[in-house]
Amino acid sequence: MRSETQSTIEAIRRSIELLGRRMDRATAPHRLEEYNARVEDPSLWNDPAAAQKLMRERQVLADKLAALEAMERELNEHVELIELGEAEGDEAVVAEAEAALKALRERAAAAEIEALLDGEADANDTFLEINAGAGGTESCDWAAMLARMYVRWAESHGYTVELQSETPGEETGIKSASYKIIGHNAYGWLKTESGVHRLVRISPFGSGDKRQTSFASVWVYPVVDDTIEIEIQDKDIRIDTFRSSGAGGQHVNKTDSAVRITHLPTGIVVTSSLKSQHQNREIAMQALKSRLYQMELEKRTAAINAAHEAKGDAGWGNQIRSYVLQPYQMVKDLRTGYETSDTQGVLDGDLDAFMAATPAMNVAGKSRAEATAED
Repeated sequence: MRSETQSTIEAIRRSIELLGRRMDRATAPHRLEEYNARVEDPSLWNDPAAAQKLMRERQVLADKLAALEAMERELNEHVELIELGEAEGDEAVVAEAEAALKALRERAAAAEIEALLDGEADANDTFLEINAGAGGTESCDWAAMLARMYVRWAESHGYTVELQSETPGEETGIKSASYKIIGHNAYGWLKTESGVHRLVRISPFGSGDKRQTSFASVWVYPVVDDTIEIEIQDKDIRIDTFRSSGAGGQHVNKTDSAVRITHLPTGIVVTSSLKSQHQNREIAMQALKSRLYQMELEKRTAAINAAHEAKGDAGWGNQIRSYVLQPYQMVKDLRTGYETSDTQGVLDGDLDAFMAATPAMNVAGKSRAEATAED
């Protein structure tokens, strides 16, 4: 067996071992049996919220265990095929099995990264806010490009995307937009996107071929589920209604249906501008609870706190990522150093490598620190 193939096999085995440790594989079957026993209890649904939480936890554990076992089976099958092909001198069988092993290694590495999303709220749905920064019309157009990028990323991963509110730009694009992205680990993947995003390109709006720099900020915070209690007193909030603005529709701008809630102690402002005022109030309150919960998470997590302290205003010196379209093609994350020249792919939603780079870097840094401590 070639040394390169042996290295691939060892890499897959290391990933499987790490995944097994993170899910505490030795106790996983017993925990799954306990979940199954509780699911069969008729009294479970006396508390629907607790029942739904239990069902989600059970499904996540079952999926992880099944995926790990499938990965092991696939590894063993490919290794056996290679050994059989080498024994019979069938190079085609060997080549096919080696290619399958490389694909398995990539999937195992991706699963390893996703297993790192084990923070308190990583598994939750998430809110995503985008706001145009310095740059006027250019930045409104850039904010719309970012919105399209994140919606495409979310939809390509099977997440459900709900537009919560949107304020259009005066000439083009958007001044701001808020989305709710629904699916397992939505917050865990998107949380590292919070910060200022900088675009450099030839302006499509001005005369001449001068380069233009635009900024937009991205804010990500987890949706709070029913198991987390966030108390909001009436005296601490101000609720305003206003006419929603947007494109088209015979009912637009005819009723004060949009809702804005201001949390007076913190200054947090959330809005929702769908057609139903009652629905908008519920959505805005949920968004406010999520923002307050995010603040509590920041107090507990130094890494998240540092990231948001570095966020600052949407302008020079505060960006986390640069998207350069002229005079060359490059997207670079300024925190991890990861970069790619496939700018169109990124703007079309290919963000996985950027999102994976941060937890991978954190693990590498932790490993180095542990190694230093042992020395």
